[in-house]
Amino acid sequence: MRRSYPQIAQILFLTVSLFATSLAQSPAPQKRKKIKDFGSSVKRSKPDPAKEQPATEGVAISAGDVIRVDTSLVSSALLVLDPKGNAITGLTAADFQIRENGAPQTISHFYPGDNVNVPRTIVLIIEYSCGSSADLGDSFKAAKVLVDKLGPKDLMAIVTDDVEMVQDFTSDRKKLKQKLTQVYDRTRRDPVFRHRPYEPPRYGRGKAYSALMATLKEAFTVEDIRPIIIFQTAGGEAYLLRDSPLKLKIPEDLPADLLDGAELIAEQIRQARLNNSVEFSVDDVYRTAEKSRVTIYTVNPNIQYMGLKPDVQMAKMIAERQERLRNSSVPGPQFAHERDLLLNRVQMKWDIEESVKVQSVLAEVASFTGGWTAFLEKPGQADAIYSRIFTDINQRYIVGYYPTNKQRDGKRRTIQITVKGHPEYQVHGRLSYFAPGH
Repeated sequence: MRRSYPQIAQILFLTVSLFATSLAQSPAPQKRKKIKDFGSSVKRSKPDPAKEQPATEGVAISAGDVIRVDTSLVSSALLVLDPKGNAITGLTAADFQIRENGAPQTISHFYPGDNVNVPRTIVLIIEYSCGSSADLGDSFKAAKVLVDKLGPKDLMAIVTDDVEMVQDFTSDRKKLKQKLTQVYDRTRRDPVFRHRPYEPPRYGRGKAYSALMATLKEAFTVEDIRPIIIFQTAGGEAYLLRDSPLKLKIPEDLPADLLDGAELIAEQIRQARLNNSVEFSVDDVYRTAEKSRVTIYTVNPNIQYMGLKPDVQMAKMIAERQERLRNSSVPGPQFAHERDLLLNRVQMKWDIEESVKVQSVLAEVASFTGGWTAFLEKPGQADAIYSRIFTDINQRYIVGYYPTNKQRDGKRRTIQITVKGHPEYQVHGRLSYFAPGH
C-alpha cells in the first residue's frame, strides 16, 4: 500500500501475493444470456493464438427499432482530432475515406457516438489486490462515479482480478454499486463493526491481465454495438506472463541495508514465475485486444511516471513518500530509519524504472484498440477521468464497411481512414483487424 511500502514493493508484492491466497433503477435491461463459467477460456493450457479463431467481426446495425446482425461487417469507433487536439464533430459518412490494405472501401453504416439510442456495453475490470493502489477505497469510489455516468440504455458488468464476474450485465445502477461495496467489504472484514464472526480480510489475486483476456474472449457478443472495457488496474501481473518483458534487475549500487530486501523480492518473483506463471504472453494480450471490436480505457490507480522527464519523476516520488511518512509514521528513531530508507535516491530511481516498465506495458493494451490510459493519482480525479472517457465515447464515429477482400485467410489487415480534404486531422481508432479463418 502506498502508505506502508515503497513504490516498487507495491508492484512486486502484488505479483508475489497473487497466488498466496441514478440511484434509482434504470429502465429494464436488454435481454441477453447470462455468462456461465466465466474465465474458462484462460484456464486452458498453453493457448496457441495462431490457431484460435479471430473474434467475430459482426456488429448490430440499428435502423429504428430493428436490429440486424451481420458477421462480415468491419466496424471501428473513430475519434477525429484537429492539430490542437480538439475533437471534430458534425462529420458525415461522406467525409470519410477508408482503405483496407490500400484498396478503397465503401462505407455501409455510420452513426455518431452521441446517439442515445445506441447502447454501450461496458465491462469494468477492477483490481482489489493488496498493494494494487494507494487506497482501495478510492478505487471503489471511483468505480461508483463510473456507474453514475451510465446512460439509460447502457449495460455494465463487473469483473474482478480474481477472474470472477461478480455482476453480469445490467442497467441497474443500484445493483452495480451494491456489488462494488460487497467486493470492497471483503478487504475490510472486522468483527467489531460488522457484528459477525471474525473473517480475515481477503484481497484479489492480482490477475488483472487474466481477467482482461477472459473478458475479451467471453463477455461480448455480436449484438454489442459499442463494446467497451474500463481496465482499472496497476498491471502487476505482467511480471508473471509467459515470456514477460519485465526483467527484474537489481541495481549494483543499491545500499547494503536495502540489498537483502531487494534480492528477496527478486527471488520471490522467480519462484512465482516457476510455480504460477501465466500461460499467455504480453503479445497474446495485445493480439487478442487487437482482434476484438472492444475499445479499452485503462485507469491506473497509481502515481504516473511513464512519459515524464527524470527530474519530474523523482520530484513526484519524493513528494509521495514524504506525504506517506507524514501520514503514517510516528516520530522517533524508527521514523528516522524509515525516512532514510524510503527517501534513498538509488532505490527511488530503481522503483521509478520498474514502475515505468509496468505502466508502459499496461498503456499499450489500450492503444491497440484506439483507447488510452489515465492515472487516478487522487480520489478527486475520478469524476474528470470518467467524464473524459464518456466524452471520448460520445465524440467517436462508428464507421463500418463490408471488405472487398472476401478471403477467409485469418490474416491481419490494416485499415487506413482519413477525412477528405483535411490531411491535418488525426484519426484515432481501431486501425487493423484479423480476417475470419476457414
